[in-house]
Amino acid sequence: MRDQATTRQRPIREGSEPKHVQLRAELARMAANDLPADAAIPSERELMETYGVSRSTVRRAIEALIADGVLHRVQGKGTFVAPPRVQSHLHLASFTLDMRRRGKTPSTRVLRVDAVAPPAEVAAWFALAPGRPAWRVERVRLAAGKPMAFEAGWYSPTLLPDLDHHDLGQSIYALVGREYGLTVDTADQTVRAEVADGDLARHLAVKPGDPVLAVERSSRSAGTPLERVVSQYRGDRYELHISLDSTLHQDAQDTTTGGDHP
Repeated sequence: MRDQATTRQRPIREGSEPKHVQLRAELARMAANDLPADAAIPSERELMETYGVSRSTVRRAIEALIADGVLHRVQGKGTFVAPPRVQSHLHLASFTLDMRRRGKTPSTRVLRVDAVAPPAEVAAWFALAPGRPAWRVERVRLAAGKPMAFEAGWYSPTLLPDLDHHDLGQSIYALVGREYGLTVDTADQTVRAEVADGDLARHLAVKPGDPVLAVERSSRSAGTPLERVVSQYRGDRYELHISLDSTLHQDAQDTTTGGDHP
């Protein structure tokens, strides 16, 4: 496949667009149409010879595509086509359902389920007396067998007694509906950019310092607080899509709720 992708190309010429921009477009086309995810792109020398450009032009084009998430580099091995990012629309849906809708097989690795005293702000959210425990659940969410997100949440001990007796390797939202007769119907959500520390990097199979997308959610069932959870998604495999409608009331535009979690 590499031979087909390179030998049919002609050298890049001087024109209205800089050479590195032209090469960037050609490599992006190659990654989209000629090479599968995780396939190696041609070496720098091959690209120099095929397109008649300098090493600095090749490196500039590749670095731009790495920044765009189209390519990724593995130290000592080369540069490869990055897997396509999973795109999520902000809405109330479980991670499990959302991945299935996108053709990905979801799975979950449960790391922790404990009843422990939460931080003061979490206790206040659940209206718990000082020292009363809440459920602490930590899980790694996977899509097609690859880590997508690390999820750390607090769950109401009042609404969800004996939560630790259930299988939390499935959708918690489905479990809440089936076993407790509850529906997660409203939520407040905040999205922010972070970087992975050592522990998070290990869970997500990334490097410390790599970007992650942190999604913090506070959910309710019929007005009663049910969960406080933070999901940290791999920045190279996940993106959020937000549709804006000018017909929305101003108050609705100021705050966006929803997302993909349990």
